[in-house]
Amino acid sequence: MIEHAILLSAGQGSRLLPLTAERPKCLIEFSGRSLIGWQIEMLARCGVKRIDVVTGFMTDMVDEHLAAIDDPRVEIVTHFNPFYKVADNLGSCWIVREQMQGDFLILNGDTLVGQDIVERVQQGSKWPIAVTVDVKPQYDSDDMKVQREGERLRRIGKTLAEDVANAESIGFLAFRGEGAALFRETVRTAMRRPEGVQHWYLKVIDMIADSAKVGTVSIAGMRWAEVDYLNDIEAASMLTDDWASRRR
Repeated sequence: MIEHAILLSAGQGSRLLPLTAERPKCLIEFSGRSLIGWQIEMLARCGVKRIDVVTGFMTDMVDEHLAAIDDPRVEIVTHFNPFYKVADNLGSCWIVREQMQGDFLILNGDTLVGQDIVERVQQGSKWPIAVTVDVKPQYDSDDMKVQREGERLRRIGKTLAEDVANAESIGFLAFRGEGAALFRETVRTAMRRPEGVQHWYLKVIDMIADSAKVGTVSIAGMRWAEVDYLNDIEAASMLTDDWASRRR
């Protein structure tokens, strides 16, 4: 079981304006709990004991919100990304690279996953790096598309051609054994290049893919939600309403 997780929650979520005019995306409320609150709850239910949160936009508000979460199951530590406005989320990974010791999970700050998905990812994998993927009939330009060969990840990126894409990354990864050091060092190398700040961290996963050490974990048929646009709010709310009703 992996007991350490990293949440990448530095962005404002400008595509969700006006909801994010005075609060970051991770603090949008769903069914009585913030987005990041749901993430922490689901991770804690599945044995995660330490969570490093990368903050950026309105960091003081996020710090205050997280400090108010009194959960004995988990320790929460925040790390401010001072260049969140000019760098993509590879920069957030660089900020917490020293925390990437031992096995760990990474979860995008806009992805809602239930206990069932976290348990699936926690079950273990033969792959040093495992990318959680969903499968659907077709993929659009905004999907983080994946080309799989069996369980092995061959390529990942938004610009993958439709005829080679056969899965979609949901923004939830597991690193085990040598995978942690491999990712950490590749992040460090990528950020030393002038174009490094412009990349998603999944660009690094694509760089590592040729090593045959990156696999996939399918959650096809399981419910999750990405909160990226205003029209995502309704589907995400339906999901969290279901979670909340089960706790009553």
